[in-house]
Amino acid sequence: MIELLLCSLVTILPDYLYRRYAQGKRLGREITLYSVWFELRYGITACLALTISLITLILYFHPSTSNAVSFFRTVPLLPEGSGRVEEVYVKVRDKVEAGQPIFRLDSSKQEAALETARRRLSEVDAALASATSELAAADARIGEAQAAYQQALQELETKIELRKRHEASVAAREIERLQILVTGRDAAVLTAKANKGTTETQISSVLPAQKASAEAELAQAEVELNKTTVRAGIAGTLEQFTLRKGDVVNPLMRPAGVLIPADAGRWGLIAGFNQLEAQVIKVGMLAEATCISNPLTIIPMVVTDVQDLIASGQLRASDQLVDAQQAAVPGTLTVYLEPLFEGGFDNVPPGSKCLANAYTNNHDRLQNEDLGTMTSLYLHMIDTVGVVHAIILRIHALLLPFQTLVFSGEH
Repeated sequence: MIELLLCSLVTILPDYLYRRYAQGKRLGREITLYSVWFELRYGITACLALTISLITLILYFHPSTSNAVSFFRTVPLLPEGSGRVEEVYVKVRDKVEAGQPIFRLDSSKQEAALETARRRLSEVDAALASATSELAAADARIGEAQAAYQQALQELETKIELRKRHEASVAAREIERLQILVTGRDAAVLTAKANKGTTETQISSVLPAQKASAEAELAQAEVELNKTTVRAGIAGTLEQFTLRKGDVVNPLMRPAGVLIPADAGRWGLIAGFNQLEAQVIKVGMLAEATCISNPLTIIPMVVTDVQDLIASGQLRASDQLVDAQQAAVPGTLTVYLEPLFEGGFDNVPPGSKCLANAYTNNHDRLQNEDLGTMTSLYLHMIDTVGVVHAIILRIHALLLPFQTLVFSGEH
């Protein structure tokens, strides 16, 4: 309607003025309700053509959409394993901070595993202390074996020396016995040293490895015990949280509730524009939006990102071939809009439905490029007609409460 009124000012109105004052035709006489078309046919035709052209230019270079939503992501409250609720620390609609405990599952099994791991570590520590004592005893046994060996060796050497002097009191059998005794005492020394080496290996390698394994089991048991307490990953508000002691929670089928992040939906809008505007909408374009949840307010925005694909063309592999005819409804171009000024979205609840306009701006081209006269006028005209869409958006913002509360019947 606004476009038609604007175009009529430069088409129908001059035509009427020419008929009225140049040709002397009077309204109600020569220009009647039945002769309007014949008398003003040139102005009406030009007005319709200009209106259609103007609407086309506005809709193409200054696109608008009613599919703009402040989407937000919720965080389900799920434990890493199934279990029965033992204790609940919060209530529904409570605000929680990151790391704050929310509820705890029955942890008797995990506590038993933790105690077993602690006992295992204690056993390894005791074995390490025992091995240290064994090492000292091994040193003593080596000294004892070496002393016995030296005693037997000295006795053998004495007997051999007496035998060399042709002492009849030393029998050959006695020397053989002493040689066997020396060999046995030497073997005892080697055995004691080997036992010491085994004990040292236990202290330096085996028992430390067993202790490290026990400490790892203890740490794993502590982690499993900590998993029974579900904590908030981020700051937010609890919704649909009706969990009570004794409830069974399953991470696959039965979440405990949802956590709404504190900054959910506060960053901006995700808007779906017509595919025809894919070559017009660019990052950095200025935009405006008005939301149902915050009526009578125009929010200045800017295009921060444009998705480089159309979601309706998504293909998921299955056992059935996809026919292109099934995608009968064309998808929209997904555009991300953020407030131009800080705090612009403070009064817009997450999930709000909004109307959004984006505006083409040729100021940089007009300032920095050497353009022809007609091109310059054309670009000036494109930038100027964006005012029409801005006016229409503000009219929508004014009429939105009445349309929603009075004419839609929703109350």
